[in-house]
Amino acid sequence: MAQFIVRNLDDDIKLELKRRAAHHGRSLEAEVRHILRAAVSRGDVPELPLGDRIAGRFKDLNFTEGLPELRGEEAKPAAFGP
Repeated sequence: MAQFIVRNLDDDIKLELKRRAAHHGRSLEAEVRHILRAAVSRGDVPELPLGDRIAGRFKDLNFTEGLPELRGEEAKPAAFGP
């Protein structure tokens, strides 16, 4: 099996990995192997952009109107009630 060293890993990351490993009942090394295995098991399939993922959730509603582009506009809070 292959081995590699991760240099200059921040102490807080190592501590969080140790906490995560303890939570899952694994050693630090086993936890890191689990994380790496999960990361590469998704393959090289690029994740769809957020807009495409959202549109996919609503595709069965037959919504055909376009939505206005809001990029660069200031966000406004929702108004509820009168």
